[in-house]
Amino acid sequence: MLQFRLSTALKKLLPTSRERPLTGIVRHKGCFSSSSSRSSCPPHAHLTPALRSLRAGEHRALPRTWPPWRRPLCTKTEGAIEPSEPAKKDETVQETTAEDKRRKAGILPSLEDLLFYTIAEGQERIPAHKFITALKATGLRTGDPRLKECMDMLKVTLKSTSDGVMLDRHLFKKCVQSNIVLLTQAFRKKFVIPDFMSFAAHIDKLYDKAKNMSGGQVADYIPQLAKFSPDLWAVSLCTVDGQRHTVGDTKVPFCLQSCVKPLKYAIAVHDHGTEYVHRFIGKEPSGLRFNKLFLDEDDKPHNPMVNAGAIVCTSLIKVSVHQVSVFQSERESGDRNFAIGYYLKEKKCFPEGTDMTSILDFYFQLCSIEVTCESASVMAATLANGGFCPITGERVLSPESVRNTLSLMHSCGMYDFSGQFAFHVGLPAKSGVAGGILLVVPNVMGIMCWSPPLDKLGNSVRGIQFCQDLVSLFNFHNYDNLRHFAKKLDPRREGGDQRVSALFHLIDRSLLFLSICPYLRTGAAMLDNNWRNLLRPLEDSVNTTC
Repeated sequence: MLQFRLSTALKKLLPTSRERPLTGIVRHKGCFSSSSSRSSCPPHAHLTPALRSLRAGEHRALPRTWPPWRRPLCTKTEGAIEPSEPAKKDETVQETTAEDKRRKAGILPSLEDLLFYTIAEGQERIPAHKFITALKATGLRTGDPRLKECMDMLKVTLKSTSDGVMLDRHLFKKCVQSNIVLLTQAFRKKFVIPDFMSFAAHIDKLYDKAKNMSGGQVADYIPQLAKFSPDLWAVSLCTVDGQRHTVGDTKVPFCLQSCVKPLKYAIAVHDHGTEYVHRFIGKEPSGLRFNKLFLDEDDKPHNPMVNAGAIVCTSLIKVSVHQVSVFQSERESGDRNFAIGYYLKEKKCFPEGTDMTSILDFYFQLCSIEVTCESASVMAATLANGGFCPITGERVLSPESVRNTLSLMHSCGMYDFSGQFAFHVGLPAKSGVAGGILLVVPNVMGIMCWSPPLDKLGNSVRGIQFCQDLVSLFNFHNYDNLRHFAKKLDPRREGGDQRVSALFHLIDRSLLFLSICPYLRTGAAMLDNNWRNLLRPLEDSVNTTC
């Protein structure tokens, strides 16, 4: 359809351009010293042949009015003049200065101005709470470390204004200019989840569905864990762009327990490399209970997600902080882990010079690290983001360690339910006996689910249900086809209606340009460049959404 409409426009314009001369074209000498005429008829057509030949010498190319360094370059003759470096620099400075003047004069709006007009919706001033509400709708939080300068300036500005709640364009620009790049990405919906409010609403529905589930039992073999209420239920997520959403009891602290195992392994690989770590630990699922006193055929723990592998992995990393009461409680009831430790010592599974008793103490301390759902979701998002913390931008883990960790979480992370979880959910995850499930959607987000009641395999009942429902609704399964899916939602895509509307808007702009372009024959290069500029947003849209 687009080709037909373009052909029709061209057919209408070509005869018209042949019938009349094109204005605005300067007649100048060609590259090979041949004069070129832009007129639609020969010069002096009304003269006799004799007079025409006599006056032919009078017509020469018009003298150039531009500086020599601006002369069009010729690559096939010796007369080409290369612009000097100072001239190029002066021209660039002049263009930059002119652009700055136009921006200061209001001809070219700044990013801050565009953001203000987007939020203001035609008003001269906007309430501060409207900006905060719009910011939260993108998934960002006012406490985001990346927005600290903006939020601090906003507080100072509001205190200094007369009404204390309204922002005009200049005050708004003053507040957001230090974080304008991040804010522009957020409000232009360039984050991994463009329509975050809609996505968060779906998460809330999945949370409510899992909340109604009953069954399971709170772990009681560690006395401190037995004190948690079975009604506690929380879900928190953080995307790789730092968009965050929480629902439920997300402020209640709990211990990571086995959810710390993938983090320990990632730190060990980050510090020592894959080859060294796997001299002491295997990579295969064991097919046995997580606390079995059993090694593989090479007398190594099967993988770092079972207790034996986690204890060996602990001997490879440095000491960290711990939650004292749970550590003491678990140490007093950790006879099984002491037995595993002595068995590993007998089989010489530890690096040389390892103090087995101190390593076991450190193991209990790591399991007792206290988190909330919110903080743990940022840990999961760091794994989803290739080792970069999404809310600080700091590299925490190497890409190699993250890749290996996610691979082992996928195959070994859910105890004896790992195969079933990989089949139905298809995402890397790690569960713990405190009721947590650390779930990673690679390159998209990290999720922490927490509910103390466990099934017979040691996994959170509500957490398992939530993960299964999540993948049933969204195409997050590792083997979901991202192009041919009918029943699942893809929150990474923008709304289809917006894309279709943008497509037709670009087509109309293209046709309008063709209808008014006066240089169809002589300005072919300019036409081609403008055509490419018009279609570039369309190409970007196709590359992003397809």
